[in-house]
Amino acid sequence: MSKTQAYIDRAEEVILHTYNRYHIVLEKGQGVYLEDVDGKQYLDFAAGIAVFALGYGHPAYKEALKEQIDKVIHTSNLYYNIPAIEAAEKLLKACGMSRVFFTNSGTEAIEGAIKAARKYAYNKEGCTDHEIIAMNHSFHGRSIGALSVTGNPHYQEAFKPLMGGVKFADFNDLDSVKAQITDKTCAIILETVQGEGGIYPADKAFLEGVKAICEERDILLILDEIQCGMGRTGDMFAWQAYGVEPDIMTCAKALGCGVPVGAFVLNEKTAKASLVPGDHGTTYGGNPLACAAVSKVFDIFEEEKIIDHVRKVTPYLEKKLDELTQKYEFLTERRGRGLMQGLVVEGRPVGEIITKALDNGLIVISAGSNVLRLVPPLIITEENIDEMIEKLEKSF
Repeated sequence: MSKTQAYIDRAEEVILHTYNRYHIVLEKGQGVYLEDVDGKQYLDFAAGIAVFALGYGHPAYKEALKEQIDKVIHTSNLYYNIPAIEAAEKLLKACGMSRVFFTNSGTEAIEGAIKAARKYAYNKEGCTDHEIIAMNHSFHGRSIGALSVTGNPHYQEAFKPLMGGVKFADFNDLDSVKAQITDKTCAIILETVQGEGGIYPADKAFLEGVKAICEERDILLILDEIQCGMGRTGDMFAWQAYGVEPDIMTCAKALGCGVPVGAFVLNEKTAKASLVPGDHGTTYGGNPLACAAVSKVFDIFEEEKIIDHVRKVTPYLEKKLDELTQKYEFLTERRGRGLMQGLVVEGRPVGEIITKALDNGLIVISAGSNVLRLVPPLIITEENIDEMIEKLEKSF
């Protein structure tokens, strides 16, 4: 029996089976490559679902975490800690907003954003019957609140009743959003680039139109940047390319580049008129270890000009993917921004391609039911892209 099968057998005895995992056991990584317990190497074009923006084994990142472990890992939010202050300052500098609340995950960031929006509306009107407009085919997380604003009935069916007061509109359809607006609407939530739903970037006119509605009616705009943020689309946050600033932003994934951490960020208007002491909390959120990671990630982004690199390498990736769509009839479209790309697959199962790719030493993932998703570390080179294309074509 291989090491891989032995570990899988052990896992199936003790871990709740909520994931249909691929049959590899990853043990270590370096740069843009991962290695399994049997020594097989994989070129990683998934980055832990858009998490490992800096790749594996970055020396400055590892050293920052080791240094913090030697100091203190956790203190709780009853006290201040230096890494949280520094991480918050750098995050706010990157987005130009006002206040940060650190969480342990993207889902928790969504929960906090929902609470902040509802508290803002409660403070303004003194009632609790407000509504939130979310988008069809969206994905915001698996907890009850986040699931309630996730526009996919498949994820919701077994867990109803969900949080009330949520309506759904169609992404990139402004009239659809307008049709859901009432005097009770307190927030509109959407991903700047839909991820799990199939890699759909927002249209500029749509995002500008939603922002105009929000400003006119004092509705809060919540932009979910959990997957598309932190440099992935060629800007630190995807909304910056549109010039449409949210009232609340959520981020996670590459915010900590592997350490579990998220955040919701408020502009000045929302921060002043929403959550106060006693309204929200977390034991682990913003602890020194997680925030040491966040702080160092921003340092590395600046020092190594990560966003400039994303902008430089993106045209080459798009060109190569466009060539694939022209070459293979079952690839009908490429869509995405920056290093968040999807290939639409028709007439054959995406899962079959992903499994073949693993056999050929390439990690890619899916989005929606028929999209091959590519969200590699942001440090990839043209040589890495060529290797990916070669392995992918072999998998086809």
